[in-house]
Amino acid sequence: MDTEKLAKLLYPNAKTTEYWLEKYPKRELKKGAEVTRLAPSPTGYLHTGHAYSALINKLTAKKSGGIFYLRLEDTDQKRLIDHAGDIAYHMLVSYDLTPDEGYRGDELAQIGDYGDYIQSKRLGIYQSFAKSLVEKGKAFPCFCKKTEGIEDVEERRQKQLEETGNIEEKDPCRELTYEQIEEKIKNGEEFALKLKSNGNLDKTIVVEDLIKGKREIRENAKDIVLMKSNGIPPYAFAHAVDDSLMGTTIVVRGEEWYPSLSAHLELFNALGFKPPKYAHTPVICKLDKNGNKRKLSKRKDPEADVRFFIEEGYPKVAVIEYLLNLLNSDFEIWRTNNPTLSYKEFPFSISKIGSNNPMFDFIKLADISKNYISRLSADEVYTMLVEWAKRFDIDFCKILTENSDFSKSVLNIDRTTPKPRKDIAKWNEVKNYYDYMFYGIKNYQLEDVDKSKLKEAIKAYSVVYNENDDKQVWFEKIKNLANKLGYATDNKLYKQNPQAYKGNVADLCTYIRLALTGRKNSPDIYEIAKILGTREVQRRFKNIEKQ
Repeated sequence: MDTEKLAKLLYPNAKTTEYWLEKYPKRELKKGAEVTRLAPSPTGYLHTGHAYSALINKLTAKKSGGIFYLRLEDTDQKRLIDHAGDIAYHMLVSYDLTPDEGYRGDELAQIGDYGDYIQSKRLGIYQSFAKSLVEKGKAFPCFCKKTEGIEDVEERRQKQLEETGNIEEKDPCRELTYEQIEEKIKNGEEFALKLKSNGNLDKTIVVEDLIKGKREIRENAKDIVLMKSNGIPPYAFAHAVDDSLMGTTIVVRGEEWYPSLSAHLELFNALGFKPPKYAHTPVICKLDKNGNKRKLSKRKDPEADVRFFIEEGYPKVAVIEYLLNLLNSDFEIWRTNNPTLSYKEFPFSISKIGSNNPMFDFIKLADISKNYISRLSADEVYTMLVEWAKRFDIDFCKILTENSDFSKSVLNIDRTTPKPRKDIAKWNEVKNYYDYMFYGIKNYQLEDVDKSKLKEAIKAYSVVYNENDDKQVWFEKIKNLANKLGYATDNKLYKQNPQAYKGNVADLCTYIRLALTGRKNSPDIYEIAKILGTREVQRRFKNIEKQ
């Protein structure tokens, strides 16, 4: 068959591939610089798995002095959701994963010399390379209709496996003559373009994945679709063309794509392009109600949407550090040894990513977040908290900003000590954690509390309390009061003979804490009292009489 004549019949208006190769020359980057990309389908929100991949791409590109860009793979037109790409870009920016190049949301112009970075606007490019493959005899039009359902396909493939041990799919349209193809096109029949695979399932090729290492995989023997009947390419062809023209050096994608690797490599070879390096990442999973492991689901798991963490009030850096912890197991040790450094200083490496699917763990996320927040200054906490409250709790925001000095003082309690408290994991916890400071005491935790001892202690303490006392004087007063009321100032003595005392100093402090906060546990009561001021402290002492 005259393949050049066939190519003109199928794609009469397509430019030559030389036109595009000249338009998109090889990038001029320093030796070793990696070009990475995130290429989500705008079919919903930005998945946590995409943020996971974006972090790999961003850190890898930055470490090597390369480029990280964003491309929208919107060729699945049926599943597109309006403004999903815009959401994805702004979430990347929000988490400090801003691409260096590419698509920048609906309102901002794209940046970079390798655009358009939206695949649906690159159809002319795909037609050129499709035409080139036809000219080389490596692709053919398929006019078959979809007559098989999923069950039919599975039954046919199972039969092939039983008979030959392999699945090989060669299309009958391979054998059509030029005249038959011409007649079908004249009759208005639509066609898909398919790769004429030369693969042999009895043979294997050696591939080296940046995460999985060196492996043997079977050659591809399936005539995969290059261009659908609507003129739009599926992922495989668009990925091969775009990543080649855009100079991508590393493709980071989920391990679910690994089985199709041989088909993609055959396609790069057919196009005459050197394939990029691949890193097939393990997929983030969680346990279901029955303890079974499953992938993080868009439909079932709110945490699959990165906006969830913002709404809940997890600091964005804490979320990134949690993902880093999933990616490189030595990050936790590094953070312990380098508490003041930015996570960007961590020596991240793709080669250190484990092959096991990491489990999403809210407890671990909370632990990392608490550690991060404990390292912040009161001013930093206040700024982040107000930013969150403006969007998600406007009433609390008003309280925080009406008296910012008071709010910052509250947030600074136990913050400048050698071992700052680690109680807050997310901003939506602050209001309840410090409700006694911002809203007053609504309920007292008086279960198992001797109210007569409580009232006696507070009555005596209210007489000696002075907000001008420094902490050492304050504590001496507490010990003197303990002696006077019959409380042991030495815990060893109390343990030896508890019947001789009403309690120990800790018990006396608990009574003061209850009077000031309504709780048996709280941050430093000396600091709490200083912030509340004498009038409010005495008012709260008097309220104990009513309990």
